Amino acid sequence: MNEKSYTIIQSVAGTFDEVLTKVRQGLMQQGFGILTEIDLSATFKNKLNVAWPQTIVLGACNPPLAHRAMLADPNVSVFLPCNVVVREHSPGSIEVAAINPEIIGEVMQNKQLVEVVAEVSAKMRLALNALG
Repeated sequence: MNEKSYTIIQSVAGTFDEVLTKVRQGLMQQGFGILTEIDLSATFKNKLNVAWPQTIVLGACNPPLAHRAMLADPNVSVFLPCNVVVREHSPGSIEVAAINPEIIGEVMQNKQLVEVVAEVSAKMRLALNALG
């Protein structure tokens, strides 16, 4: 797994559809539901007539943890849901990238929130680790 301060990244071998299914299952196993789905490839093609590698943005939410985060600071809602991106670099080479929830705690500097985002981060890492 590759990490930057603001992302958690996992490279996965397989077809785009297989990996997308595994991502959904992995998130579900960690208590996340998918609230939104954006097909960037289709959007870029339809709105800009630009070809773009397959890229889907999933808006993932773990309701109990989101509720705790909102209790700690309602303004955390600007960061919700957690985005998870599935993108194809080349056939058979897929990358899954997620926001690192801990960055939210760093930005907002709220002790209660830091505890919650650490839990969200651990669950997100488990979901992505299960992919490869």
